[in-house]
Amino acid sequence: MPIARYMVPGMREPVSHFCHVVKAGGTIWVSGMTGVADDKSIPESTVEQFALAMASMDKALRHAGGRPDQVVKVLVFMTDITERSLINPLRVRYFGEHKPASSLVEVTGLVDPRMKVEIEAVAYVGT
Repeated sequence: MPIARYMVPGMREPVSHFCHVVKAGGTIWVSGMTGVADDKSIPESTVEQFALAMASMDKALRHAGGRPDQVVKVLVFMTDITERSLINPLRVRYFGEHKPASSLVEVTGLVDPRMKVEIEAVAYVGT
């Protein structure tokens, strides 16, 4: 089974030693995506950050040949779990009826202290 590791054109370079997305057989793993704009700015709002993170996740997923309805698991990290209800509408809009398995973890910080949310995903696209 070949393993493909992708650096997605136009996406920000990782801050550590990893790639944006990996595809092995029928499974795609999307690295944790954060809410950083193309100009490298980080919005103050958790909702704006999550929208950017979801857009990056979608871009990486599609680059590896996946679609939102094929996402089977997401893991969301938040620095303030009380804001969970603010990001849920974005999740509902993106996944629709295709609800993935999900975990949500409150963390004390992310790679940049201005960051409030990060999301990673696993998709199954078949063989």
